[in-house]
Amino acid sequence: MSLFRTELDQLRAAGYEFEQTWQVVDLFEQKIAGFFGAPYAVATDCCTHALELSLRLLNCFQLEVDIPLHTYMSVPMMMDKINHSWRFKNIAWSDQYLLDPLPVIDAARTWKLDSYVPGHLMCLSFQFKKHLPIGRGGIILTDSLDQYNQLQKMVRDGRDRKILWETDDVDTAGYHYYMTPEDAARGIMLFDQLHNVAATRTWSWQDYKPLNQLSVFKTQQIF
Repeated sequence: MSLFRTELDQLRAAGYEFEQTWQVVDLFEQKIAGFFGAPYAVATDCCTHALELSLRLLNCFQLEVDIPLHTYMSVPMMMDKINHSWRFKNIAWSDQYLLDPLPVIDAARTWKLDSYVPGHLMCLSFQFKKHLPIGRGGIILTDSLDQYNQLQKMVRDGRDRKILWETDDVDTAGYHYYMTPEDAARGIMLFDQLHNVAATRTWSWQDYKPLNQLSVFKTQQIF
């Protein structure tokens, strides 16, 4: 058994050509953006960090955001981490939900052709239970070139992905939330196999227990 990851070699064996490993991440982003019908995509290491970067980009921390009572626990935990105002709301959602009133969509469970919602930051997941089971990973879809350029720096410590870090004069605060080229290569190969396969089911609020049952959230009011 190899001690090293072989996805980049597998991708070359499948006929893909690239000179720099960041180009593999770009290619994965382009495939996902094209499938969902979004102009741009920025890959991350997970969907929760995709949501976090979207909220940091919008910089509306004092604006209270509605979080469904029935969702995955990392969403409100992330909101607390970045000191963003939020509240639980009993929302009956299917497939995806809006972090109302912000133009941010948690679409972790969504796999549907041309389903991008214009004007929104739409966040996807590639965790092992999702339709494209990379194991770990997320993406932010956007139709704003300015948002795309900002997020590309934010996701990798403020760096320009095309410049070696030793020579890059970083002028933007960023976060260590990038998708690795190996995960992107795995994502490309899985996409080529699965993009035309329909999602096996639609997820909804009913698939998640109410988060106020957890001790960490027992004191939260529900609206």
